[in-house]
Amino acid sequence: MRLLDALVEQRIAAAAARGEFDDLPGAGAPLALDDDALVPEEVRVANRILKNAGFVPPAVEQLRALRDLQTELNAVSDQATLCRLQARILALDMALESLRGGPMVLPREYCRRIAERLSERVGSGATANAGSQ
Repeated sequence: MRLLDALVEQRIAAAAARGEFDDLPGAGAPLALDDDALVPEEVRVANRILKNAGFVPPAVEQLRALRDLQTELNAVSDQATLCRLQARILALDMALESLRGGPMVLPREYCRRIAERLSERVGSGATANAGSQ
């Protein structure tokens, strides 16, 4: 397959060098990266309205939250906060997995409650450990 890929890339480069792509329709124009060609027509209008109103799909929202938690996790040094963040990350991972149709399908609220309980246990354990030292 790599040989075929290399051959295709070589032919594309040769055609570009000869200027065969210079007069194509839309040459030099920006690409329409938010093209909805693969989205069914009856869903496009609703998606566009939601997007213009600032709403994003739950998976995108959760991925952003996960990224923020990872950044926060890298900056934390105390063990209690570290465990609390890891519990929240675990809950978000589980929620994302269910959105993707993964093996574990749990409601978002259930995942949030698991994270809260883990955080409470970590918080009470951290204070108990701090008091015994």
